[in-house]
Amino acid sequence: MITIVSVGKKHEDWVRTGIERYEKRLKKPFDIEWVLLPHSSREGLQARQEESERIVSRLESNDFVVLLDGTGRMLDSPALSVLCEARFVSAENLVFVIGGAYGVSDYVKKRANVVWSLSDLVFPHQLVRLLLVEQLYRAQEIAKGSGYHHA
Repeated sequence: MITIVSVGKKHEDWVRTGIERYEKRLKKPFDIEWVLLPHSSREGLQARQEESERIVSRLESNDFVVLLDGTGRMLDSPALSVLCEARFVSAENLVFVIGGAYGVSDYVKKRANVVWSLSDLVFPHQLVRLLLVEQLYRAQEIAKGSGYHHA
């Protein structure tokens, strides 16, 4: 199972519909558990710190953490598939983290095993959730050798 820890409110309807589309297709061990953490009522650095503490409180010492962050390195879909498969083989808990609007603290970045940037573009957090689930589905299909990924 994959855990996705995300700061923010529940999925908006248009995002929920897309996420559900891909989640129905995901099979163990690519199935997903969502942990939605509330936004901070503060702003700026204070919000970042508070939200980061909430994120860290949900992580276990044996979790393999992939942080989605614009400062990270880019991975293509086959590399994401290999990363996931390696975690499943080693029986590590695979956790993806999507921070809040102000990002995450340096501690969260250091705790992450991989810091992954989806793009040089900036996306709304709701859209990042949908993109992540689609990429996890794509990673599953690459691992299976299906024709979904045409690269």
